Amino acid sequence: MSLSLQEIVAALGGEISGDPSVRIRQVAPLDRAQADEVGFIAHPKYRKSLEGTSAGAVIVPPSLADSTALPRIIIRDPYLYFARVTRLLNPVMRPASGVHASAVVLSDLPASVSVGANAYVGPGCTIGENVVIGPGCTVEAGCSIGDDSLLHARVSLYADSQVGRRCILHSGCVIGSDGFGNARRPDGSWEKIPQIGRAILHDDVEIGANTTVDRGALDDTVIEQGARLDNLIQVAHNCRIGAHAALAGQSGLAGSSTLGKRVMVGGQAGIMGHIEVGDDIVVSARSFMSKSVAERGVYTSAIPSQSHAEWLRNAVHLKHLDEMADRVRALEKKLKELENKA
Repeated sequence: MSLSLQEIVAALGGEISGDPSVRIRQVAPLDRAQADEVGFIAHPKYRKSLEGTSAGAVIVPPSLADSTALPRIIIRDPYLYFARVTRLLNPVMRPASGVHASAVVLSDLPASVSVGANAYVGPGCTIGENVVIGPGCTVEAGCSIGDDSLLHARVSLYADSQVGRRCILHSGCVIGSDGFGNARRPDGSWEKIPQIGRAILHDDVEIGANTTVDRGALDDTVIEQGARLDNLIQVAHNCRIGAHAALAGQSGLAGSSTLGKRVMVGGQAGIMGHIEVGDDIVVSARSFMSKSVAERGVYTSAIPSQSHAEWLRNAVHLKHLDEMADRVRALEKKLKELENKA
């Protein structure tokens, strides 16, 4: 597939400077782009990357419109535009509709649905138009999947889970598994608490490979519209993730935690149970949120990388923090006494 710059702009908007007939087959980084590929630059500090590039065209912000003689699309947000061009040139290939002979389907399906080899759809399910249920998927009884959603191979939906429209669930993810609910018996053993809530994904949610979203213990676990979850994430029971939130790989939410709208959580960050993180907050990678926060901003608790020798010295100081705090308080008291005598 290839499109001219004129065809791209007609589909996505933007302003062309240079030859609008240049045809683009693919997107690529500027340092290795070829004559039939387009690259992008988003910030003036990367201006040098325009020098010597072999790209057929570039996507630039207005501030860099005169920094190259190459054909270019001028747009305020080149990174977002680049993503849209990538999607335009690489449309998702969806399998043909129909049910594979090896699949087991116990619910009525629209004719537009595709069910792959060895997949299972249980009774009482509601499946929308143009849904793709990939090979080896399990959709248990009472589930619902909205129009145009895509389940890649080996996705598991536990009973009564709900998936909205245009959702993308990647291989190995599990939606609606039991939350970690256990009551301690007097002898120290555990009594399992039945998890009777549901897992609910609103429209346009994407769940990464091998990510788990537990069903609620009593209330539902809910992921709101447009949220993006990376691979290898744990979402515990009764959590709520706000619209358009984004969570990076290996992050985790303990039970009954709540993330607001547009929250971003870095890789390996942890959110303690029963706390709330307000709208538009960023949690840095490997940070641990142990209390609720409402004020917008970036929150960090991770220790930056340092040499081992430096870390050892800091660890020694850390062991004596209480003692040092006591000494500081004593010095402050003496200083105040001297000031009062003066």
